[in-house]
Amino acid sequence: MKKRILTGITTTGTPHIGNYLGAIKPALELSGPETESYFFLADYHALIKQTDPALIQSSVKDIALAWLASGLDTEHSNFYRQSDIPEVHELTWVLTCSAAKGLLNRAHAYKAVVADNISNDADEDKAINMGLFSYPVLMAADILIFNATHVPVGPDQAQHLEMARDIAGKFNHTYKNTFVLPEALIQNEVSVLGLDGRKMSKSYNNIIPFLCTEKALQKAISRIITNSLEPGQAKDTEDCNLFQLYSLFASKDQVASMQEAYVNGIGWGDAKKELFAVINKEIAPIREKYFELSKQPDLLNDLFADGAKKVRPQAQQLVSQVRELVGISKIV
Repeated sequence: MKKRILTGITTTGTPHIGNYLGAIKPALELSGPETESYFFLADYHALIKQTDPALIQSSVKDIALAWLASGLDTEHSNFYRQSDIPEVHELTWVLTCSAAKGLLNRAHAYKAVVADNISNDADEDKAINMGLFSYPVLMAADILIFNATHVPVGPDQAQHLEMARDIAGKFNHTYKNTFVLPEALIQNEVSVLGLDGRKMSKSYNNIIPFLCTEKALQKAISRIITNSLEPGQAKDTEDCNLFQLYSLFASKDQVASMQEAYVNGIGWGDAKKELFAVINKEIAPIREKYFELSKQPDLLNDLFADGAKKVRPQAQQLVSQVRELVGISKIV
């Protein structure tokens, strides 16, 4: 059986360098003739945090174009929008009925909001909707509906994949071995930090945009927070966000040269120029392709329609099987 690799990106904002390094690039590198690849836009996940419909729609467009510009081959992979596969949501409910509340209580994202509320002397349920609480079940449905065997995830999503395995295992034990237990492909080396040293995130507004003009890219890089060491003073590469980003794009020789430059006291302005150069070199052709694709107004709707035609029959077949197993089927 071929590996079946599934990757999704939540459509809550503008694609950034973290998305590119942490999801888009590694997922494309994992795809090939020996694998079945599923790439999807998690637009229903976006509703947990985003309530502006215009931003949801623009994010779907930008992220889809980012995938395509980066080299996604829609002829030899499955590219679709989560909201075009309604069976995902039917399966979500069935899995919700197999998911233990105690398991969902342990989700890091949920616990973090609860802890923040408590630290601020607020009700622990403040601003927590059921979407946030049951997010791991929807993620499990995304994965299990196509019986993905492998899922590339960052360290922060590893727990959710373990929860998907637990939920699938509970269903398999209760009814029948229906779901493959997916394996995580942990992308440790690309846990990308943002402008302020925290994880790059649209929530923190600390991103380096991915598909923007050279001027906008340069401006974002110039805003990376550094310490107050002057030019000529030796600098430490350890725990340096700027150096970490540079290492993710530069060659081994370039990284070694930059390490030496740190020892010799390179100025932060010059270091940022070097960072801009290596990032821009890699993403310039992607940016050019992005702007070219964005001029084709019907492209995405056509691709989404084609993608749904390819994958929805698979989803329908699995949900039909699940219905039979749980007793929701034609009366005989």
